[in-house]
Amino acid sequence: MSSVTLEALSQGLQKHLGDRIKSLQIAFGEVTIEVDAADYLAVMQTLRDEPELSFEELIDLCGVDYSAYASVRRDGKRFAVVSHLISISRNRRLRVRCFAPDDDFPSVPSVTAVWNVADWFEREAFDLFGIVFPGHHDLRRILTDYGFIGHPFRKDFPISGYVEMRYDPEQQRVIYQPVTIEPREITPRIVREATYGKAENA
Repeated sequence: MSSVTLEALSQGLQKHLGDRIKSLQIAFGEVTIEVDAADYLAVMQTLRDEPELSFEELIDLCGVDYSAYASVRRDGKRFAVVSHLISISRNRRLRVRCFAPDDDFPSVPSVTAVWNVADWFEREAFDLFGIVFPGHHDLRRILTDYGFIGHPFRKDFPISGYVEMRYDPEQQRVIYQPVTIEPREITPRIVREATYGKAENA
């Protein structure tokens, strides 16, 4: 977006959202706002319904674990939901970030009542990050197995996982067992010619 459009969008956001905006940043041709979880649902409703804003579409929603995200100041909060909105009528984009107030039980209101398409996005964030979305009508895992333990996109989730799954011929069913893969470090072997790096005429 042009600098004029970005400035107009920023002014419109400040006009209609006021102090519900905790921060507003312009970078890489896009505007990002941050809002509290308590204001999140009302803010999203305003972004869609206010004619001057008219963000008709939610094009993406994801969870983020900022526990090891050095370039972003966290203020102690670990998990966030980041949404990408687009206004077709006004040809504008907006990123909205909302931190879950409790790291032990991350929770952010569902926006499925505002945009139906948020359904599977929120299920994915729940599955992979363990973020709960109160108001979601069918919050359950979407990518991992029903018996999966943990949330694999959290920074502290082990690379090899906690359990592994295999078919047991005696029980004639799939069972879970503790991971038996031993972690190992592989150092690549490099083979070079004896004359590598030496000048031909040396």
